[in-house]
Amino acid sequence: MHRIENYLTRLYGYAISLARDPETAKDLVQQCAVKSLAAKSVPTDESAYRAWLFVILRNSFLDHVRRNRLTDDLFEPERPDEPSMEYWQGDERLINVLNVKQAMARLRPRDREIIGLVDLAGLSYAEASKVMEVPTGTVMSRISRARARLLDLVDESNVEKLEPRSGRLKKL
Repeated sequence: MHRIENYLTRLYGYAISLARDPETAKDLVQQCAVKSLAAKSVPTDESAYRAWLFVILRNSFLDHVRRNRLTDDLFEPERPDEPSMEYWQGDERLINVLNVKQAMARLRPRDREIIGLVDLAGLSYAEASKVMEVPTGTVMSRISRARARLLDLVDESNVEKLEPRSGRLKKL
């Protein structure tokens, strides 16, 4: 097993948060893997290696955007072709997941990126700062603002929230 295999799931989660398309995300992770395996110099420290992988993936995404001359239209919320009927079966958890996904899609690209790195991929603030090439304090303030925006978008929905401790439903 190669070192990168331990990070494929996290890389894919970050790629999805950037590209918002499963096929493009898979391509980005594959490009990241190929580039990392072909690299002549690889960080030996595990934390540095993990951050290095996310930098490769981020740069691959930016190259993809430049190559395809995509604009912020890329980040418009997706519109499903057909409404899914799964939620009619009373699965509140599915509804909550869909609500968060919709709110994520409405976030600005910068907010999605920081949430993708810290909350989805599990990078530390220091690792995220290396990936984004910004100070750690900037990461801390960006993640705080991005989480607040995400919560505001979730709160705007008409979905019932689960209480964190009791698991009971609470009307918004």
